[in-house]
Amino acid sequence: MRTIKKMNKWIKFLMVIVILGTGAYFTARYAEKLHVHDKGGEVKYYCPMHPQIVQDKPGSCPICGMTLVPLKKDDSAVRVEKKKRTMYKSTMNPGEVSERAGKDSMGMEMVPFVVDDSDRGPAGLSSIHVASDKRALLGLKFEAVARRDLYREIRSTTKIVADETRMYKVTTKVSGWAEELYANQTGMYIKKGDPLLKIYSPDLLSAQQEYLSSLKAADRYKTLKDSSMKDTFEDLKHSAREKLKLLDITDGQIMKLEKSGQIDRYMMLYSPVSGFVIEKMILPGQKVMMNDSLMTISDLSVVWGEIDIYESDLPYVTKGLHAELTLPYWQDRKFNGRITFILPFLDKDSRTNKARLEIPNPGFILKPQMFADATIKYSLGNTTAVPESAVIRSGTRDYVFKEGSEDSIIPVEIKIGPLSHDGYYQVMSGLSPGDMVVTTANFLIDSESSLKAVFKAATDSAADTISGSSSKTSPKSSSGTTDHSGHKQ
Repeated sequence: MRTIKKMNKWIKFLMVIVILGTGAYFTARYAEKLHVHDKGGEVKYYCPMHPQIVQDKPGSCPICGMTLVPLKKDDSAVRVEKKKRTMYKSTMNPGEVSERAGKDSMGMEMVPFVVDDSDRGPAGLSSIHVASDKRALLGLKFEAVARRDLYREIRSTTKIVADETRMYKVTTKVSGWAEELYANQTGMYIKKGDPLLKIYSPDLLSAQQEYLSSLKAADRYKTLKDSSMKDTFEDLKHSAREKLKLLDITDGQIMKLEKSGQIDRYMMLYSPVSGFVIEKMILPGQKVMMNDSLMTISDLSVVWGEIDIYESDLPYVTKGLHAELTLPYWQDRKFNGRITFILPFLDKDSRTNKARLEIPNPGFILKPQMFADATIKYSLGNTTAVPESAVIRSGTRDYVFKEGSEDSIIPVEIKIGPLSHDGYYQVMSGLSPGDMVVTTANFLIDSESSLKAVFKAATDSAADTISGSSSKTSPKSSSGTTDHSGHKQ
């Protein structure tokens, strides 16, 4: 038990030492930094424990009662900037404040108090003062806010896919059998007009026979004097010719049929486009039915790229923006594309919006299912900009430290836009071109500003408490003693 009592005594003794040491530290720290003189050079008096208490004549501190001591003029690095105004508050309700003299809601005369505007800024922060010769020692650097041409870059992985507008499905309009297959390999390159396959079809034989019969009838009765009969046979010939064309018989094949007068047992299907056979569903000897899909041909001279756009970039990404693509293993080769379409919905998994790039593909280097690195660059316009290193982002607000008058550094809350690729934020409000902002050691300044704001808030609260209690015992106003009849003393 004795040991525990001794330990408690030592703990209490150490706590007293810590409290006294902390008070001495803040007293020495802030007393050394204060430099308050008026224009006439008169001496000011301050409280060593509460440096913000400053008066023109000797007296006692209204917070702790200590005797005020004079301030001597020196070359201190930190000075107090005199920007004060008088406001009025209720003695019965300290939360009731007004900028004009008058009575509060209880009919009592409101008492004046001084507000230091030099410390006004974002909540929890206060302006500080650092002399020019001390700034270099702290590593402080400033940069001017200016108007700049801002650009933003989007870098994303792009998936190469075939251009859907350049894909063609080969079908047949007659039923029959595939006798011979010329495009017999998947991936084979086909030019427009090249033969694909030969089909035997009874329907096609019937259509050819009908056309030959109409030709003979028209030729036989062309000398008739009855013009209506001649027109009828011409119409039959024209109708039979159109039927062959609808069955995908080319003009060259029809001319060959007219000259030879012999029915062709097989129908040849020709490629409608140049491209690669990316899908084949037919084999020699296979029976085909009308409208069956035989193969798919894709023109890869132009391909698409699917790129993911984040929601924050959607307001700036529009059709027509240019993109530059590179391959991870071929950085020297660059491909140019442009945005032709933006999907009207987001991907539920990645929470991104896909945009479609149209990319010329000379030499067919880009192939479907490949991945490339895409860079899209867009302009944010010519606007006021602040360096990224100057902005402190707390999550709920953004602020910078701006150079003020007489070596002061002032916290300023700002609203910013997107960040450019070269490290500048677009300024929406709070700063103007020409303002000088801290770009290095700003977290050191932020810590000092927060500490000063906390210390000031604590001492101001204590001052308000003492002022309120003293006002209750002897309240005075500018007109003299206040009438307290009806109030309990």
